[in-house]
Amino acid sequence: MIDRRHFVKGISAACVASSGLALLRNANAAEFSYRIAHSAPATHPLHLRLTEASERIKVDTKGRFDLQVFPADQLGSQSDVLGQVRSGAVDFFMLSGVVLSTFVPNSAISGLGFAFKDYDTVWKAMDGGLGAFIRGEIAKSRSIFAFEKIWDNGFRQITTATRPVNGPVDLQGVKIRVPPSAMWTSLFKALGASPTTINANELYSSLQTKIVDAQENPLAVLSTFKLYEVQKFCSLTNHMWDGFWLLGNRAAFDALPKDVQAVLTKHLNAGAMAEREDLVKLNTSLREDLTKKGLQFATPKPSEFQDKLRAAGFYKEWQGKFPAAGWAQLEAAVGAL
Repeated sequence: MIDRRHFVKGISAACVASSGLALLRNANAAEFSYRIAHSAPATHPLHLRLTEASERIKVDTKGRFDLQVFPADQLGSQSDVLGQVRSGAVDFFMLSGVVLSTFVPNSAISGLGFAFKDYDTVWKAMDGGLGAFIRGEIAKSRSIFAFEKIWDNGFRQITTATRPVNGPVDLQGVKIRVPPSAMWTSLFKALGASPTTINANELYSSLQTKIVDAQENPLAVLSTFKLYEVQKFCSLTNHMWDGFWLLGNRAAFDALPKDVQAVLTKHLNAGAMAEREDLVKLNTSLREDLTKKGLQFATPKPSEFQDKLRAAGFYKEWQGKFPAAGWAQLEAAVGAL
């Protein structure tokens, strides 16, 4: 059986004579052609940096490796593509650790509600012991692994169609869209809301048709998905930091020569670091831009939400679900929860 990943170099003289045109078309084909999928729009820094990394990989491998980038859930929903990367139908996939927790439960620990106060704390954890812990948990699956540097998706904010969220009381009974994850559902139930799981590619229409009245996402997503067209208020809760693990199918990656693996790892990790800077710069300008587009901002106090979560037993519940080693790494970066 011919491996689909490899360009066939050996070809008979008879085939050359009968299909010279086909041979000419394939003369410059990559030896390895892999696919990477993600849910962000094509205008998002994540897609732009992945595309840049793809181009640099092709140059440094002298055309041997072609990484095709598919944005905006083009290859299917997050749940579907996670299954595809596990089976090897898709080679690489960008996915939130909290969404990944449907397969690797302990990966959700980095998305604990109101755990991180700022980016310094985030990168202390994710480039340090907590990130290493999560990558180890992902690797236990054997079918997939995570690259060393996680990509930034930003701190998440709550938007609503009817009223701003100035405190937990304003979330009581609110139908809010959340990604497919027990962590997100647990967080908003503890805060008194009614969370509903909807995939990213259906987010805009679900808000437009009033299936849900609220959602939560980083500002960059509000802008790129044009959610300001179907939401009126944005509360800067910073309730959860979210990042994208760059996941790879283990067998597909191991099939590559070591020098190609090194080039991929170099440029994909470098892309993550550049994308982090992009998000910081973008967020500084987005609030002004979104205000001009009609979004009204509120700045609630995080402490009120934390008190509500503690009273609801949220932190105690999740401490009991995560391994002690992982919880210790989290608190080493963020302090006692």
